[in-house]
Amino acid sequence: MRGVFLDTATMRPEELDFSGLRATLADWTFHERTSAAQTAERIAGADVIVTNKVLVTAGHLRDNPQLKLVCVCATGTNNIDTEAARAAGIAVRNVTHYATASVAQHTLALMLGLATQWHRYHSDVLAGTWARSPMFCLMDYPVIELAGRTLGIVGSGDLGTQVGRLGEAFGMDVVVAQLPGRPAPRGQSPWARLPWPEFLGACDFISIHCPLTPDTRGLFDAAALAAMKPGAFLVNTARGGIVDERALLEALRSGRLGGAALDVLEQEPPPADHPLVAARLPNLIITPHNAWVSRECRQRLLDGVARNIRTFVADHPELSP
Repeated sequence: MRGVFLDTATMRPEELDFSGLRATLADWTFHERTSAAQTAERIAGADVIVTNKVLVTAGHLRDNPQLKLVCVCATGTNNIDTEAARAAGIAVRNVTHYATASVAQHTLALMLGLATQWHRYHSDVLAGTWARSPMFCLMDYPVIELAGRTLGIVGSGDLGTQVGRLGEAFGMDVVVAQLPGRPAPRGQSPWARLPWPEFLGACDFISIHCPLTPDTRGLFDAAALAAMKPGAFLVNTARGGIVDERALLEALRSGRLGGAALDVLEQEPPPADHPLVAARLPNLIITPHNAWVSRECRQRLLDGVARNIRTFVADHPELSP
């Protein structure tokens, strides 16, 4: 059994223990980065592929009949042609639950940034604005309290639930979205689940935690943003394609939304002239997809990949050496 890890640099491997992963198969090849042009050559003959962000296409799967397992070093599987994998009998495994603590705290940090404007005040301190102030404090940017506000959760799995609990700790009222065209999920949410139009109009903050799928791509389009409560705040630590970026830019520029905080964009890394980045809007915070980068989180993710491989091999004893 031969394994290939296509993009170890996305994990900052010098900080992690790879021994658990190495022990899963007899033969491993590790690449720091893999371009689209290099993928076909590097996966040729592999039984197991591990990828974080490298695309694995239908052609890659078709051309490697020996391939048995594709492990995504992430929760989302949108970089894998899962339909082609299913048709070819190739298993695809992602890792869940590893990022709950890290992403939830980052989400709250973004919400607190929108509420307190601390990042702007900090910049003013460094620029000497406070030193030149005739008063003991600065009050140039609007600050609000989270307590008493309504926090709406889109995607009420472990991560969304943890963000809701943290919101409650700040005194927020929490509600959950019933996504349009979908049946209510099984299991009881600890909070009320509101129909989509009612949800959009009820929330002071909306935090996105659903996967990017054909159903959720562009979920927050111009119509959804217009239906949000005037002055509301949108936080996205899920996937960039869930939010229509041009519609968001217009909603922020017009003042229709109070602000937004994003840890993800549709194109990553973004071009230097990306409209949201280049706009330098005071009511927009963008962080570089780093909600998940705590060392603890990355180690849990790597261990989850190793566990997926061990489980797959155990379930297929004919593959064991």
